[in-house]
Amino acid sequence: MTSKSGTLYGVGVGPGDPELITVKAYRLLQMCPVIAYPNKRMGEKSYALEIVELYVDQAEKTMLGLVFPMTKDEAVLQEHWNNTVESVWSHLREGRDVVFVTEGDPMLYSTFIPMSRLMRLQHPEIEVLSVPGVSSVNAAASRLGAPLADGDEVVAIVPATDDRSAMRAVLLAHDCVVFLKVAKVLDDILSILQELDLTDKAMVCTNVTSSRERVWRHVLELQGASLNYLTLMVVRK
Repeated sequence: MTSKSGTLYGVGVGPGDPELITVKAYRLLQMCPVIAYPNKRMGEKSYALEIVELYVDQAEKTMLGLVFPMTKDEAVLQEHWNNTVESVWSHLREGRDVVFVTEGDPMLYSTFIPMSRLMRLQHPEIEVLSVPGVSSVNAAASRLGAPLADGDEVVAIVPATDDRSAMRAVLLAHDCVVFLKVAKVLDDILSILQELDLTDKAMVCTNVTSSRERVWRHVLELQGASLNYLTLMVVRK
């Protein structure tokens, strides 16, 4: 092990459009020898890596793909998180700085959050820094022309769930609600919007700002639809 460990950077690379990465993110991508990126499943292409491919010469970098399984099994998750930290630590302990790229912002519902927490716990000597990025929430507001909050208005950013009473309460209590990961409970949310007469106040984006972006301004068209993971809904009352 070298006398000085490397630094771990959590770098937000924006919602999809490569032009939305920050100057600081670009500089770190050029400077750091190791680029780590999240994969949901082995063999599946990383969305975060797609965003930064323009800026990274992969032949000159150590590319570290980290698998984050889509499961709630705590034992499986713990094993994968430990393996992830060990993979990153193997470079940091040799004095190599590591950039962990994540779509959106690293401090908003990001895989960097639990990874950095565990890294600090297991290797407290490591310096862990984050670089903010444009979140899908901000990007969707711009794309839709829908301000998230103005004056004294109150906005909520909420992972959508099948808890109808909780989702209904959020809508009643806020001027604007952004539902993240809405695809898995889309019909439930649409039903609640109908109950509250808010369907005309809702809009949906998937893969916002990317080449695969789709936008729906008439959300009832989506009843029964199957949308991808990177889908959100903005409800502005």
